[in-house]
Amino acid sequence: MNRQTVNSSNIVSIGYNPINRILEIEFKNGVYQYNGISSEIYEKLMNSPSKGKFFYSFIRDKYITKKIV
Repeated sequence: MNRQTVNSSNIVSIGYNPINRILEIEFKNGVYQYNGISSEIYEKLMNSPSKGKFFYSFIRDKYITKKIV
């Protein structure tokens, strides 16, 4: 999955597959995939002034997660 580099202290890059509704986030400690993410949540994450705060408030521990790297 292609990821876009983002300006964040903990998140390195973010990618999204709208067909499979998979969000992929590269953190400094690894890459994780989150299943069932709507395009609306992805857009809000990408437009958020703080990607980390948005992630911790609306994504972390709310979706099935798999560490891939």
